[in-house]
Amino acid sequence: MRSSSGRNSSGNNGGSRGGNSGGRGSGGGRGNYRGAGNSRDDKQGRPRKPRPEERSYDVGGTSDGPKRGRGAAARGGAKGGPRQSPQRGGGRTAPARPRELDARIEERNRERYANKPQLKTPKTFPGAEQEGERLQKVLARAGMGSRRACEELIDQGRVEVNGEIVIEQGTRVDPDKDEIKVDGLTVATQSYLFFALNKPAGVVSTMEDPDGRQCLGDYVTNRETRLFHVGRLDTETEGIILLTNHGELAHRLTHPKYGVKKTYLAAITGPLPREVGKRLKDGIQLEDGYARADHFRVVEQTGKNYLVEVQLHEGRKHIVRRMLAEAGFPVEKLVRTAFGPIALGDQKSGWLRRLTNTEVGMLMKEVGL
Repeated sequence: MRSSSGRNSSGNNGGSRGGNSGGRGSGGGRGNYRGAGNSRDDKQGRPRKPRPEERSYDVGGTSDGPKRGRGAAARGGAKGGPRQSPQRGGGRTAPARPRELDARIEERNRERYANKPQLKTPKTFPGAEQEGERLQKVLARAGMGSRRACEELIDQGRVEVNGEIVIEQGTRVDPDKDEIKVDGLTVATQSYLFFALNKPAGVVSTMEDPDGRQCLGDYVTNRETRLFHVGRLDTETEGIILLTNHGELAHRLTHPKYGVKKTYLAAITGPLPREVGKRLKDGIQLEDGYARADHFRVVEQTGKNYLVEVQLHEGRKHIVRRMLAEAGFPVEKLVRTAFGPIALGDQKSGWLRRLTNTEVGMLMKEVGL
């Protein structure tokens, strides 16, 4: 009994609260909404305000009176499409222009401007009409440093173009024709590639081998530009060999006229008399003529085992092996440690590395390029 009376009293209180609060505003706001769910009001026949989900919104609207509510037209066409701007003349739309008229207008405009000279717009920056590229940009692309660093090289007078020192910023050059040097060394500004490979023993000094043996081309298969080797090394000889696509440089590096020296380390068995070095420098008669060494010295000796260094500028086939064999000391192992100014250093066997711009400049200086 107690719980039943409690429910009735709470219902009556809720109805009275709804009725009292309905007097706060006109038209019954929050109070009518809360009291709308009272079953006693429905039984007495009082008008019930619709719930929010039951209310209707103006979407299109009619010509009768002003529009109210929060419909799509009021919110800018969220549900009812974009808002339609009022049209003049009682809602009448202007007739579309015929296509024939558009075609005639376009043809008339073409005839009007057909014979007029074409105007050349001015350049947006000074010097744009000049040909070539700015010198500092060419140097930066060639790997000489940032553009700011290349500008400092120009300010210091260390850059030459066709034999003349350039100190003016913004000088334009043609990378394909002009000869550019930094500190007297030629800068490779064209799309030339220069590599040094430490050739292992057993690799054939060709770019392709029809017999399927391992060759130099196996180390540069992923290069888009075709490379070729500078000179050769015997199959069993290890050491540095250069690869490039610069034909003139490769020709001069291998021609005896330019005297580019190659350095070799040879392992031989002694005893080794003192006059061997003098004999090699004076020249040894081979089957294809005399062969002379430019330099000879003993690097290391362990008992009867000798490690000697031989330097010469010739490039005949097996020349180092034949010279030492003719002198009475067959070579057991041979390694080329330097090609001109490019040294093998600590480069591992089978590794390919790209030459730096300084090394390329030294090579070109060696042969007068």
